[in-house]
Amino acid sequence: MELLIMINACKIASSSRVTAVIPCFPYARQDKKDKSRAPISAKLVANMLSVAGADHIITMDLHASQIQGFFDIPVDNLYAEPAVLQWIRENITEWRNCIIVSPDAGGAKRVTSIADRLNVEFALIHKERKKANEVDRMVLVGDVKDRVAILVDDMADTCGTICHAADKLLSAGATKVYAILTHGIFSGPAISRINNAAFEAVVVTNTIPQEDKMKHCSKIQVIDISMILAEAIRRTHNGESVSYLFSHVPL
Repeated sequence: MELLIMINACKIASSSRVTAVIPCFPYARQDKKDKSRAPISAKLVANMLSVAGADHIITMDLHASQIQGFFDIPVDNLYAEPAVLQWIRENITEWRNCIIVSPDAGGAKRVTSIADRLNVEFALIHKERKKANEVDRMVLVGDVKDRVAILVDDMADTCGTICHAADKLLSAGATKVYAILTHGIFSGPAISRINNAAFEAVVVTNTIPQEDKMKHCSKIQVIDISMILAEAIRRTHNGESVSYLFSHVPL
């Protein structure tokens, strides 16, 4: 609501262009009807932003990229991937012997892209859900024996999935398990689950502020993506191309 009111305030003060920078897009997971009488909240958020008067949206790692199609205005969906690759190369000494793992089939595209850029193998975990945020059973597809496993996903909410996945990977012979996530929501039992799980580190970007969470959990490490957003804002403001940011970290 604050964002919508501020967009509207700028609009009626006759600003020439209003760009909304939304690092973590709200209600991004509700992008379709999962049951017959469910809302499509992401579309509603898109409509509200457009009606309030936003001319351009800059966001990061949308849960589903078709959300860009809910808008009739330009949407720049930036990727955390270049920053993630940089973190892996700088902080995981044995990254050449790692395997990138997706905790669900939906994230396969993101994982294969990272695995290709690092020139390493990838694996998948197939999960079946009974309820919206509880996982039932998991099946690992791929060989992680004697390798460093890096779980990559776009968001972690209650962390049930990644903690289950970590146990699965260790029982399948992985030497260490890291988790790298773009949006760390960490609601409910998430922090205690991470503390009890066997992660070397859980790495999140600061699309959502993580200072409080880091006090309660020593495993959480943060990748700062403010530079990526700042450069995107500078480039859009000056009418330059934003494409460079899809594959590079700004210097």
